Formats: sequence, C-alpha cells, structure tokens
Amino acid sequence: MSSSTPSATRPATSTRPSTCASSQPRHPKKLSSLVGKKNTSASSRPQTTATYSPPVLKWEVIENKIRKNIQRSWRDILKLCQEKDVSKLGEIPVSEFLGIVEKFRLDLSKEEMTQITTKYDIKENGKIAYYDFFQSCILLLKPQKNSVLQRVVIPKPQKPMSPGPQTTSFYSTMLRIQPQILHCWRPMKRTFKSYDESRTGLLNVADFRQVLREYKINLSEEELFNILEYYDKTLSSKISYNDFLRAFVQ
Repeated sequence: MSSSTPSATRPATSTRPSTCASSQPRHPKKLSSLVGKKNTSASSRPQTTATYSPPVLKWEVIENKIRKNIQRSWRDILKLCQEKDVSKLGEIPVSEFLGIVEKFRLDLSKEEMTQITTKYDIKENGKIAYYDFFQSCILLLKPQKNSVLQRVVIPKPQKPMSPGPQTTSFYSTMLRIQPQILHCWRPMKRTFKSYDESRTGLLNVADFRQVLREYKINLSEEELFNILEYYDKTLSSKISYNDFLRAFVQ
C-alpha cells in the first residue's frame, strides 16, 4: 500500500499538466499569442508594399526626364535598337540597351537605369522590350492622370476607348509621324473639328486621312491600316481624332 500510494499520487500530478493543457484557461492564451503574431506580420506587410511603391513613382519621374532629354535623338536610338534586334522580336539584351543609352548620354544614374531595365524586362529574360520603352517615353497611349489645376489640352472622350493591339508596326508608324504631329497639332485639332460637323469627336477614314494630308503627313496603306487596327478596333470606319492626338500631346 505504501508503494501504491506514491504511484497513485504521481498520476495525479502528471495528469494535471495534461488537463491544464486541454483546459480552457491556458488555451486562449495560446490563441491570443498567435493572433498577436498574425497581427504583427499583417501590420508588417503594408511596410513591404510601401517599399515597392516608390519605384513606380520613380519610373514616372525617370520617363519624364528621359522624355525631355530624348527629343532630339530618339529616332537614332530607335534605329540602333532595331539594328541590334536581329530576331525582330522587339527586344534586345540589357547590355546592348545600356550601351546605347550610354552612347547617347541620356544622363541616367545607375539606380535610374536599374529602374528602367527592371520595368522593361517584361519577359524577365534579360532583354529590354524597347518598343514598350519608346511607347512610354515618346508616345502617350496610356491615359495620364491630370491634376485639378492642370488645363485640359485635349478633352477626354465621353466613352472610354477600347484600343486594338499595340503591334510593332503600329509603334513604328506612330513614332515616324510624331515629330510632324507635335509641330502642327494645334491647327490640326481645329481642322479635325471643322470636318466634324456633328461634333461627335469622330471622323470617317477618308476625312481623317485628308486632314493628315493637309499637314503633309502622308500615310502608306500599311501605315493607315496599322492606325485603324488600333483606333478602330470595332471596324466602324470612324476614328476618334482626340484619342489620336492625345497619343502625342498630354
């Protein structure tokens, strides 16, 4: 009996931890500690996203900087990119792109070049999609956010445009006529409006091409097709001239 009493007391003491572990008073403490850990990890997540938001803003700053520096030489840069693009896929190795940027002295720091190469290495294959680069820095096909105090140069359409495919042929056409458009876009806008008697913001293809010819912008049949493929996706034979001009002027 004396030997059985200690063994009887031992299970009592040994069962207490197991019962305490399964009892409710200590269990909520474990849950609360886990919840606290989740909250701290969740609260730390916005900090990680905040660290990624500045590069997006820097891209806009860098592209605006490039846009000012690249006006005189972008056609030569594009031509050199096309020569380096042996496979004609619209992309060249990052090293080749960096060499071109250095050759034309675009005054970009190493950090800025890292930002650019990270953004335009779209396939993450070590190559720069240079047509996308020129689209962002020269053409303004994506809608820009206007501040409240900024004067609207070209009104936005009531209906948002549903653009067609952005092909390399389309980019080439738009980039070719970009200098001429910038030179005469204000009187061209007035001429577009004079043809648009119903004030719909749309012109048929013949009138649209005629206005361009009046300003000595002659499009080949292929180039006209490239523009129509983008601006007349629904094959309505109508083009929004404001959308067209907005690609060059923002």
